Amino acid sequence: MRAIQQMFLAHPRAVNESYGEHAGVAFSYAGRLLLAGGAALVHALIPSLFEKTASSMIRQMCREMDARAGRPADR
Repeated sequence: MRAIQQMFLAHPRAVNESYGEHAGVAFSYAGRLLLAGGAALVHALIPSLFEKTASSMIRQMCREMDARAGRPADR
């Protein structure tokens, strides 16, 4: 039981979230990273498309993560 708690609950608790809340945030980031990756892939093939999309999305996610961690926004 201790190993299960450590594996599934320790980190969410450390950031003051329930397992479900943490999963929702992580799934949100995963989806956005997939979209950013798709934009980067299209940009690689057709450079005139999505010129700043992936980098803008990633910068926004970094700002959000920093805010969630209580770090000052420097990006």
